[in-house]
Amino acid sequence: MTTHDTQADAQLQRARAAVEAGRYAEADAAFALVLTQDPGHAESLNYLAQRALVDGRPAQAIELLERALARDADNAESWKNLGFARLAAGQGEAATAALEASIRLDPGAFRARLFLAQIHERAGRVREATMQYFGAIVAAQAQGLWLSEESTPPAMRERVLQAMDFVDRHRRAIFAEVLEPLRTQHGDAALARVQRCLAIYLGEASADWPDPRQRPKFLYFPGLPTPPYFDRALFPWYAALEENVGVIRAELHEVLRDEAGIAPFLGTNALDRVGDQLAGAEAPPAWDAFFFHRHGERIDENCARCPRTAAILDSLPLVRIREHAPEICFSLLTPGTHILPHRGVTNTRLVTHLPLIVPEDCAIVVGGEKREWREGECFTFDDTFEHEAWNRGASTRVVMLMDCWNPYLSEVERDAVTLLVGAIGDFNRAAGINS
Repeated sequence: MTTHDTQADAQLQRARAAVEAGRYAEADAAFALVLTQDPGHAESLNYLAQRALVDGRPAQAIELLERALARDADNAESWKNLGFARLAAGQGEAATAALEASIRLDPGAFRARLFLAQIHERAGRVREATMQYFGAIVAAQAQGLWLSEESTPPAMRERVLQAMDFVDRHRRAIFAEVLEPLRTQHGDAALARVQRCLAIYLGEASADWPDPRQRPKFLYFPGLPTPPYFDRALFPWYAALEENVGVIRAELHEVLRDEAGIAPFLGTNALDRVGDQLAGAEAPPAWDAFFFHRHGERIDENCARCPRTAAILDSLPLVRIREHAPEICFSLLTPGTHILPHRGVTNTRLVTHLPLIVPEDCAIVVGGEKREWREGECFTFDDTFEHEAWNRGASTRVVMLMDCWNPYLSEVERDAVTLLVGAIGDFNRAAGINS
């Protein structure tokens, strides 16, 4: 570090200390001096821009922030502050563009989302305003803010309460709109359980769990029977799988021979990332998968490697919701691996297993009820019950895993869930939230 660098750093530290102590005139001078040494210094430009904005000089704030962005166009803080400055200058469209740039760079920028939502609200763009208000609330609460009066700065409380009220009034209407064609065609009675499902999702109604062991992480559909394991008679399409188990197993062996396309089911098997989901008895655990469908997307390359299996899967009445379902794969569990207790996202869909290679001492427990896999014999369970699985055998266990509809949903309800889950995904993505 040169003498010049040392002096610049000391000047910056003095400026920060002055801000911390509330000596703003001193801080102004110190940051201005930093700029004489480094004209594009982002922190100094942002500080002085905010001071200009407080003093009612938005044009000067805009000029300072544009200088900062000329140096670093990927600085989310500079874009956010530029949005505030342009808003103060009455430049609505330019403010919107700046705030959107800030959010693209930092999806958790809740203040940028809050002000962008206000712009949309004033322009009458209710859907966009609702999404941004909701995104602001979720992002702030994820950072421990806006959870109570104490965790909300006094200057923000009125705006935050207005945002929450706006979301409460308009989010339901956005989701109800996608169901309207079904309601018009089939009537209110056919969608009664769907409407209650939506009310529970929105926090307007309680779930009133019929079985306390069941806790969906995302979407609970009321009024359905709640066995952990389901009667085989409900799934006549098992026959297409079980009658062709030899064909499916043969294509599995081809996959296992070269291992291309096999990847960790959770994205990684590293315990520092998945230690709350996997454990290993004697060796590092591995839960791997060869996916035919992932998050609702067909993996054509993998399907082409197992054409007869893929054709069978394509013929089955499985859940098909864009970007969400089905998940279909060869699920591989290495010796000693324990999939720790966890829960699934919704009771509208179930999980079916077709066991293909099952060593001794392998089992699954759903809702406290243990079951051992039997090669070639399908079974289906509700993964919103806490469940776990292990392989205590000497070789890798493989099952075909696939999502299917809960058989107690009507066809109309399945259509409604497909539309509703897709709409929730679209809404949450626009709000910067993973659904």
